[in-house]
Amino acid sequence: MGDIPAIVPKIIAAHISGYLNLEAVVLDAVGDPDYAVDRQRLQYNVATILQHLESQSFGPLVKVIGILNVDLFVPVFSHVLGQARQGGKVALMSLHRIGQSAHGLNESSSPVLERAAKIALHELCHLYNLVHCQDRRCLMHFSGSLADLDQLPFSFCRYCAQFIREATRRVESHQNR
Repeated sequence: MGDIPAIVPKIIAAHISGYLNLEAVVLDAVGDPDYAVDRQRLQYNVATILQHLESQSFGPLVKVIGILNVDLFVPVFSHVLGQARQGGKVALMSLHRIGQSAHGLNESSSPVLERAAKIALHELCHLYNLVHCQDRRCLMHFSGSLADLDQLPFSFCRYCAQFIREATRRVESHQNR
């Protein structure tokens, strides 16, 4: 959504395919969600965007991740890097606070792309009903800062790995009926 470097959705799609063995399709970009701007906070309300996207039809797609370059918030936090409704269809993630410059990816874009992929995978797993994990070596561990996010691996603990394998298998088999 909005002005996103073309490489970002491609990298995220590759990580979804590689780590979760799911087919990932990159959709055409749509405009910034100006309808969700909170004029007092000068941020975008995640709940408003999710509600809008959940009312849209995405055809046969089972899960959708909206990628934005705006500052997202939920009322109880000053900002969020991503958000998903547990078991929902749509998740959001933002490049705004992960090292993205106003003019595109910054000179050290590798950390930005890695962070974007981690956030997207984490939020996608919430869509498959995975909750936050207590294991700091699991991608589903809560990360409240960039330092925390950078410490997360691109792997799951054995419990979360088993859960996501079974959850994606159930959805895939249900979809193929």
